[in-house]
Amino acid sequence: MCGHGRNKHACECQKPRMERFIQPCMLLLLYEKPAHGYELMDSLKEFGFEDGADPGLVYRNLRKLEKEGRVESEWETKGAGPAKRLYKVTPEGIDLIHSCSLHIRNNIERLGYFLKRYEQNFSKD
Repeated sequence: MCGHGRNKHACECQKPRMERFIQPCMLLLLYEKPAHGYELMDSLKEFGFEDGADPGLVYRNLRKLEKEGRVESEWETKGAGPAKRLYKVTPEGIDLIHSCSLHIRNNIERLGYFLKRYEQNFSKD
C-alpha cells in the first residue's frame, strides 16, 4: 500500500528487488573482510535485509559470484567444528562494486528528482 494513507491502492514501487541488491552488498562486505556465508547473512541486516538474508539466496549468489570469478573461496579447517568456506572478493568483484555504486548513485538522483516533483505537486495539500 502507498504510505501516505490517502488511498489503499497497491504501489508496485514498494517492492524493491532486494535479490538484485544482495550481490553488491555481499561484495562490499567481502571487500571489507573475508567471511563465511553465515557471517554474510548476519551482516546483510545492515543493508536492509530483515533478519539477515535467506541462506539459500546467500549461498546461491556466492556460487554464482564464484563461477563468474568475482569471489573466490577456500576451505578453512582451523578450529573446532566442520570445515567452512571462507569467501573473499577478487579484482573482478571490486570492478562490479564500482559499477554497482555508479548505478545506485544514478538511481538515487532519479528518485530524488521524482521526490522533488512529488513535493512540488502535493505539498499544497
